[in-house]
Amino acid sequence: MSSLPIGILLAAGKSRRFGSNKLLHPATDNTPMLLVAAQKLVNVLPGSITVINQELVPYTDQLEQLGMRVVVNEESSRGIGSSIARGVLASQDATGWLIALADMPYIKIDTIAQLANKLKNGADIIAPVIERQRGHPVGFSQCYKDQLIALNDDVGARQIIAGSQDQLELIPTNDAGVVMDVDQASDIA
Repeated sequence: MSSLPIGILLAAGKSRRFGSNKLLHPATDNTPMLLVAAQKLVNVLPGSITVINQELVPYTDQLEQLGMRVVVNEESSRGIGSSIARGVLASQDATGWLIALADMPYIKIDTIAQLANKLKNGADIIAPVIERQRGHPVGFSQCYKDQLIALNDDVGARQIIAGSQDQLELIPTNDAGVVMDVDQASDIA
């Protein structure tokens, strides 16, 4: 059995639809969703990485106190692909990566653990699915390292998944958090 993958929390987006930086809005117990999502990921995958933009640099200390490593994506305007690439570059020796979105703070810790264990036990690409809807986080084994590092646009890893359908393992879940992203204030549960 190999070691656990590295978690990568993507937090370098612009929150255009939200109007302000949504990651700083409370998700639960008055805690900003950035820190809620980070805490859940690092609880399962110690040493996880949060990829942030310049705007979130003031939160570096709080993220590091949770046990996260922080990577600043100076090219975050290029899109989510550049943030994935930065996270993978910062952890190239990992056995795999579980890539989570910071605007999805309602995913259960048990779901993250289940997905991490699937990667640990040899899955190539994994994603949770609820009622036939694929969700997040999405996991990739080490064999996708070069493809992940090459990402640099706003499509993210979708093209990797599209070209690797035979390797994609969908993990059924009843966790609605895997498809609940926060795009506007009314999405905050």
